[in-house]
Amino acid sequence: MQFGIFSVGDVTPDPTTGRTPSENERIKAMLAIAEKAEEVGLDVFATGEHHNPPFVPSSPTTMLGWIAARTERIILSTSTTLITTNDPVKIAEDFAMLQHIANGRVDVMMGRGNTGPVYPWFGKDIRQGIQLAIENYALLHQLWREEAVDWEGRFRTPLQSFTSTPRPLDGVAPFVWHGSIRSPEIAEQAAFYGDGFFHNNIFWPKEHTQRMVELYRERYAHYGHGTPEQAIVGLGGQIFMRRNSQDAVREFRPYFDNAPVYGHGPSLEDFTRETPLTVGSPEQVIEKTLAFRDYAGDYQRQLFLVDHAGLPLKTVLEQIDLLGEEVVPVLREEFAKRRPAGVPSAPTHASLRAAAQAQQTEQAAQAVQGEPQPETAAR
Repeated sequence: MQFGIFSVGDVTPDPTTGRTPSENERIKAMLAIAEKAEEVGLDVFATGEHHNPPFVPSSPTTMLGWIAARTERIILSTSTTLITTNDPVKIAEDFAMLQHIANGRVDVMMGRGNTGPVYPWFGKDIRQGIQLAIENYALLHQLWREEAVDWEGRFRTPLQSFTSTPRPLDGVAPFVWHGSIRSPEIAEQAAFYGDGFFHNNIFWPKEHTQRMVELYRERYAHYGHGTPEQAIVGLGGQIFMRRNSQDAVREFRPYFDNAPVYGHGPSLEDFTRETPLTVGSPEQVIEKTLAFRDYAGDYQRQLFLVDHAGLPLKTVLEQIDLLGEEVVPVLREEFAKRRPAGVPSAPTHASLRAAAQAQQTEQAAQAVQGEPQPETAAR
């Protein structure tokens, strides 16, 4: 199972000091957070994609390319790549390039985003959001798997014998997660292709998450990719930790109360009761995270949000230290003990390459078996 962190890249005033970091400071903080994640042994760093204030990560592959050059092991991902407003050709080329730079340590999460005005900024219509997601991903999927692509659709100019460059590393496309909070059509899309489904359940009660994940699992099996239990699932989560739970609540409360995403709404206590947000000790984070399995089943990737709402970098790095030292080692052990033998691990470039090579070997063997043998042919 993979554990990591994701960042939305918000530039938010610190409610305890009133100070707002500059965009440069926030970008540099995200880079430091990614390096820290590798240092403490986490598996994944993921960044969002936003094109509006107060967010800074408008160019995820630029950021991830820099991180790739500074790290050796951690998987680099997006927590949203806007499949609706980005050109699929550019996505294909950007992430294939990133694959080569990072020696395969790359995957990508497709999403529609949650900012309505982004659609007209890029010449799109939000009322066509689902159709854009379906058509654009169909083209992207084809671009990564075929050398010469002929394409005609509703939302972009046709392609004739087009080859995106560079080709995916080792002929293996980056693994794709389809991220959705509320759209069953996206769960269906993930199931159709046999891709991963990531439910960023940070704002939703467990019953909603359960329904979305179960739908994806059922449709994954329907399309013949495996059993429902073999479907590839990822979950989000939010945490704030101190070794003493009362200290965690006291310190995080002003950040929660003023956060752009949920400030001035439900109380901290209500939100932690109704959603995956955990504010407390490392032991409480472990207990609540293990409980995700009760309603989502055995899953492959867990990402935590730790750096939003104006939290200073020093505090965020302390959170990552606690994750790496006290939380993730226990979660790895406990999830591994409870995982049935038939549940697959999270896909990596190495595992996808090995599967592709095994398939090629099998196809070659079948081709040989189907050919006339030399003696038979001589007769």
